[in-house]
Amino acid sequence: MIFFPGMIELKNILITGASGTIGRAIARKLAGSGNSLYLHFHQDRKSAAELARGLEKAYPDQVFSCVQADLSEPDGPDKLLRQIRLPVTGVVYNCGKSEVGLFQDTPEPVVRELVQLQLTSPFRLIQSLIQPMIREQDGRIVFITSIWGLTGASTEVLYSMVKGGQNTFVKALAKEVAPSHITVNAVAPGAVNTPMMKLFSESDQEEVRSEIPAGRFARPEEIAALVQFLLGPDAGYLNGQVISENGAWYC
Repeated sequence: MIFFPGMIELKNILITGASGTIGRAIARKLAGSGNSLYLHFHQDRKSAAELARGLEKAYPDQVFSCVQADLSEPDGPDKLLRQIRLPVTGVVYNCGKSEVGLFQDTPEPVVRELVQLQLTSPFRLIQSLIQPMIREQDGRIVFITSIWGLTGASTEVLYSMVKGGQNTFVKALAKEVAPSHITVNAVAPGAVNTPMMKLFSESDQEEVRSEIPAGRFARPEEIAALVQFLLGPDAGYLNGQVISENGAWYC
């Protein structure tokens, strides 16, 4: 497809980590709002392809393209960008890899990988993808960060650090691009019912659940609904915010 001025109105949105539980929920919500989607995945090609096929069947007038890249590697952003054929009007940066362990035992390669995945790669990606948004004076960027980026977590110091960096990035970039009518926000979930929770034992999960006033973990669809709102037309004045969806766990 050839790009002509004005085609950005097609509402092409990039979702990273679209093959994961939260990513799939976000994709379904955004497709239901009439958006065409770039569905990024790293390793789970089957899940991404199944998601794309299901969305194509449900929404035949929209386009759903799978794009592959390892964003924990330095060449990941460039590989992903080469697969983006049209300017995007929205980005959902949703990469949810954590690392649990004692701070002093965290190996240096793991530090490099998580800093690349959660900080360097989104910085470089958005540097490129935001340029058409600035020209068109319109755009939406949403990060899926974490409650630990706000409060910090013992035995997840590295994860807390990089998610805290994302939260600050959101606030700073929002101030810079708000004059171009671009919004930059973050959803910082608490405990969500995803495979990531399986890093913890059943007893640890139950202990966390007992601390949450809502008495349960969030559903991925609830996170996706907030993302859908932030990318929609009614959220134009909501900018630079980190919204923690956590069942009143931390207020």
